[in-house]
Order: sequence, then structure tokens, then C-alpha cells
Amino acid sequence: MPAINFLMRYADAIESGAKVQTVRKPRRDGRPHAREGDPVSLYVGMRTKSCRKLREVVCTGRHAIDISEAGMVFVDGALLDANALERFARADGFDSRSAFVRFFRETHGLPFHGSVIRWNPGPPVWAAIESHQQKVTP
Repeated sequence: MPAINFLMRYADAIESGAKVQTVRKPRRDGRPHAREGDPVSLYVGMRTKSCRKLREVVCTGRHAIDISEAGMVFVDGALLDANALERFARADGFDSRSAFVRFFRETHGLPFHGSVIRWNPGPPVWAAIESHQQKVTP
């Protein structure tokens, strides 16, 4: 069963169900973090004495995410407009879309390429996001 570790600051949001997804950079071995349908264990403090399991969930989707140097966010190649990005950021545990982009700029650098791992309950949030996606062809 895949296990995903989180920063302590996300523990309450994960336990309450407010955080329903995570954005991850690619693994060094190239394997996905989780596949749709996989049971996934969510933890804080893995590999420490304070390790704590937050929840067990089921992966409901995995999507490519790209964040451009300008802070534009693309999910599966679709540009998220301001409203969709706001919902996306909140579903990922951030207070705002600007906080989401700032975190990735400061932590990983931009441009960023990775994966979004979704878990249940998540579809209502994603239905709203998908309705606001704008298809952009390169």
C-alpha cells in the first residue's frame, strides 16, 4: 500500500477532510506515488519517532501538473483559470492561489512539473475545477 508523508501543518486539514489532494514532484525511481484505485496511507513524521497515521484513503485520480515561471497552473494540459486555481489551492490545503504558487516557487522553484494525487472525498471539488479548465494548445 502506498504511503505519503506530509508536513505537520497539513495534519488537521487531512484529518478533517478539507485537504483532498497533494501535489508531488516525480519520484527518483520514476514510479508513480499512487495509482487510481490504490489504497493510500497518509502520515506525518514518517521515519521519525513521532510518526502518526492520519488517514487511509483511496486514490481517485492522478494528474499531471505544471506550474509555469509566471505562476500559471496546468492540470493535464488544461490551464486553470483564477476561480479554478483558487478551489484547487484550497483543496490542496492552502489559504489562497497566491499562497499555493508562492509555496512551489520557494520550495521547488518554477517551472515545476509533477503529479496531483487525489483521494476521496474529492469529486465535488474536482467537478468545479474541471468545469473551469481552459484547454490550451502549445
